[in-house]
Amino acid sequence: MTKRPAPGKKYAALLRGINVGGKKKVPMAELRSVLEELGHGDVRTYLQSGNAVFSSAVQDPAALARELEAAVEVRFGFPVKCLVVDGAYLRAVAEACPFPAAGLEGRQLHATFLSEQPRPERFAALDPAAYHPEDYRLGDRVLYLYAPGGLGTSELGAALHRPALLKGIDATTRNWNTVAKLVELTADEEA
Repeated sequence: MTKRPAPGKKYAALLRGINVGGKKKVPMAELRSVLEELGHGDVRTYLQSGNAVFSSAVQDPAALARELEAAVEVRFGFPVKCLVVDGAYLRAVAEACPFPAAGLEGRQLHATFLSEQPRPERFAALDPAAYHPEDYRLGDRVLYLYAPGGLGTSELGAALHRPALLKGIDATTRNWNTVAKLVELTADEEA
């Protein structure tokens, strides 16, 4: 794999389904090494759940995601879906949040990042009133979920993640604390 100059735009890589229940183990130190070997700079990871921040001169997040998916599979021997988003997008997601994030605990609010924008019709059969007080809103390639009891017990969260509802779309969820931290870590994009 070719090395690229490190300076550039700040991105966050969101790896789906790693280090959960002892499956698909990806040590964060090794993930940092993979990103550095791909020629990216300013590499940092956050938590053990597959969040990495890096800078790259490449301007195509989808190409960066494909490259990272291929490198992770070579290094670890199993496929992992990755979404790569830039700092401006993360900031826009945080600013567009339809729920009062500042007044909620991080575990009560989640963002499910999507590889493409789903058509609203996909959600037409899902009656939010049936899940009250839980609620959701569709944003720009993101689903916002308010689950006062947390994601682990959220019936609406389970309904929103049914395979048929998001068929053909890669999705990965982060709690609001993680979203806020990723916004912070990618904030110096214009520097």
